[in-house]
Amino acid sequence: MISEVELQRNVIARPANSDGELLVCPRYLITQLMEDLLNEKASKEHGYFLAVTSLKNIDKGQVLDESGYASFPVTFKCRTFKPVIGDFLQGVVHYTSREGVFLRTGPLKYAFLPVLKMPGYSYVSEENPYFLNGNTHAKINNGILVCFVVLGVSWIEKTGTVEREFALIASIEGEILGPVSLPGTYELDL
Repeated sequence: MISEVELQRNVIARPANSDGELLVCPRYLITQLMEDLLNEKASKEHGYFLAVTSLKNIDKGQVLDESGYASFPVTFKCRTFKPVIGDFLQGVVHYTSREGVFLRTGPLKYAFLPVLKMPGYSYVSEENPYFLNGNTHAKINNGILVCFVVLGVSWIEKTGTVEREFALIASIEGEILGPVSLPGTYELDL
């Protein structure tokens, strides 16, 4: 689900000092804020941070130490994406195995569509493995866009090399779900 939330973050900057006032360019603070959000990537509460949509307030800075850097509380609105159970999403297959396929959708890298949630599909083991629907002959393999429903969502704070990510379980059980046909994607077989 995409939403807009109001957040507050402390942004660190080295301000100019004019008559006891700590002055800093708002553009610099916004750039620093966006860099901080990019590094933070996501939160369990709000999901993935997509874009800063508006700046509401920059409070007076507080000097941190003798280095001259200050912390400025910044209030802003941010567009976020947080997957929830029941969402209908589209993702591109990036890995195919006998157990199912992994999809990417937007910033989310870990969507698993298990073979048990692909009714009518069977695994075909070739150099480039795929799942084939015996009735419609539709294929699901790497690079294919798939419409799916979210069955389960979990938050990963840190495990191995994965940090601050959502993982989800997907299904294509339903009438409108499965591989998406896009104009110009099918070649004429002669």
